[in-house]
Amino acid sequence: MPPRTRGGGISSASRRRPTGSERRRRVQMRDVEPVVDRDPVEHPQHDRDETEEVVEGVSGGPIDGSILRSFHNHIAAKIWLGEERAPLKLVNHGAKLQLWELDMERSRIYETVQRSGLAPLTSCSHRVASRPMLSAFCERWQPETTTFHLPFGEMTITLDDVASILHIPVTGSMISFSQPLRVDAANALLVELLGTTDVEASRETEQCRSPSVRLLWLREHFSTITDASSDDDIEFATRAFLLHQVGCTLFADKSATSVAVVYLELFRDLSMVGSYAWGAACLAYLYRQLTTATRFEVRQLGGYLTLLQAWIYEHFPDMFSSPDLSYTESRPRALRWRPHVIPDTLQLVRERLDRLQISDVCWEPYVDHRAEHPFPEIAWYSGCIKCGQVVEPYHPERVLRQFGYIQTIPPRPFTPPRPDRSILLEQYWERWTDHVLTDQSRARRCQYSGSGESVAEYMAWYDRISHRIVQPPQMRSGFTTDARSSLPSHAASTRDTVLRATTLSFMRHVISEGREQSHDHLWGALNEAYSILSGSDETSASHSTPSPDMRPFFSPPTFDYPPPASVDPQPPIVPPPPVTVAPPAPFADPSAPASDSTQSTTVYVRSKRTKKT
Repeated sequence: MPPRTRGGGISSASRRRPTGSERRRRVQMRDVEPVVDRDPVEHPQHDRDETEEVVEGVSGGPIDGSILRSFHNHIAAKIWLGEERAPLKLVNHGAKLQLWELDMERSRIYETVQRSGLAPLTSCSHRVASRPMLSAFCERWQPETTTFHLPFGEMTITLDDVASILHIPVTGSMISFSQPLRVDAANALLVELLGTTDVEASRETEQCRSPSVRLLWLREHFSTITDASSDDDIEFATRAFLLHQVGCTLFADKSATSVAVVYLELFRDLSMVGSYAWGAACLAYLYRQLTTATRFEVRQLGGYLTLLQAWIYEHFPDMFSSPDLSYTESRPRALRWRPHVIPDTLQLVRERLDRLQISDVCWEPYVDHRAEHPFPEIAWYSGCIKCGQVVEPYHPERVLRQFGYIQTIPPRPFTPPRPDRSILLEQYWERWTDHVLTDQSRARRCQYSGSGESVAEYMAWYDRISHRIVQPPQMRSGFTTDARSSLPSHAASTRDTVLRATTLSFMRHVISEGREQSHDHLWGALNEAYSILSGSDETSASHSTPSPDMRPFFSPPTFDYPPPASVDPQPPIVPPPPVTVAPPAPFADPSAPASDSTQSTTVYVRSKRTKKT
């Protein structure tokens, strides 16, 4: 029994310093209940001692585990060790928003929604979300830094991204709840703010088995109310519509069918709805959903996926996007893109991200958007953002390149405080102008706009603390330098998939340029598509040279497949002679045998040979 003091505590002589393994277990519990040992208002950026021990790294990185302290439980660590996870199931309600529209018969509800600042959510939500693309980016999310770790450095979704993509307010009161809502309190809130009966409210929460209501239930009970209804009914329907809207967008949870009743409290006073920082709350909620999805056993991804998907389109336009040519800068940037399901598999998207370079990124995508939507200064705020009981750190100093500044080595990320310290968090947020990055912290602007520069020592530091490559090189779908006989059986099908995906990728760009294109432009695109699909690196003499603006899309992927072992020496393949007949002759299959019987009986098909019959 350890000796105790008079007050009943354990004496200092008998206290034992915790071991390294015990410290790691405490860090791994962070996702369950964040613990903080500092005042978030006084010292928001220095919650750990600079002399803290270096945590042992893992295979494939990070070498220095003092930053990504929970990486042992990360999905990327499991993938590196050979364990696999299928693409995440996405919770996307873009189609459900179209089931409850506000027409002229509901103009009073529409006017209130317009004043709330949430009206853009109805029009800018994507109906389609790409599972492989979002799953691959989720595998690169790191909870400690709340950033995506890419081969060249960190990137994240900032408050500037939220404001530009969604056009909802990012400043205002923090969305905070004193404590989680109990079922009986949720029933009382439904009766008070939606005008339901006690029986209806109890039946609905019992069916959801939580203090929540179904999105379908909201539509069935309130979508039929019009301007001809009573003032109370219109007020109830307006609250129900707003609750339905945030449940389908900003705070979409993994139930995929319901929304928490606690958000109804935010619509008690409809004149104050526009005073909340909806964008900051949406970002905090999405951060937490990404953090949860980095665990190997998690199979779903919630949050507002339109924000995540549009952010990817904006910053990686040449890789995944399909632009909408009718877009104007007065509208939210989410409407600039046509969402689509990319043809790549999760494995191929991982490999594309592993090969990313700085030049592949659009670091400042909103330059043309600034005239209509100026840069929000709160994007420089460094601290915590909150959504109810969710508190997440926000680190603009880790992604200076996204603001046009040279990236420096950032300070250690800080641990978010407990949600019950809401008063301190709200005070800190209200004084956000006192907690923006100083000019000294921002360092210098990049010499060239969008160049993505960093200081000389940044990459050496980043290589030590990060996991830059997700897919292990020895498991790269056959893209290795080994002999063809040692390739896995699925290598050929994977290669074919890459060829098809590459062709479709640049053809989308051709189609997006509209019908007013020159004949040579389209002719070059068709020939290049044929060249890629046929697997030939040579171009027939009949092929037209693509126009200069198309050449970036005419770079077929290179493969390290060694040539097959040759049995008999074969003469070199000679390309077919130029086609001189008028169209549609150029579109004829080059592999078709010639009609002239005097021609050679050996037919050459670009990279294949058909022997004499």
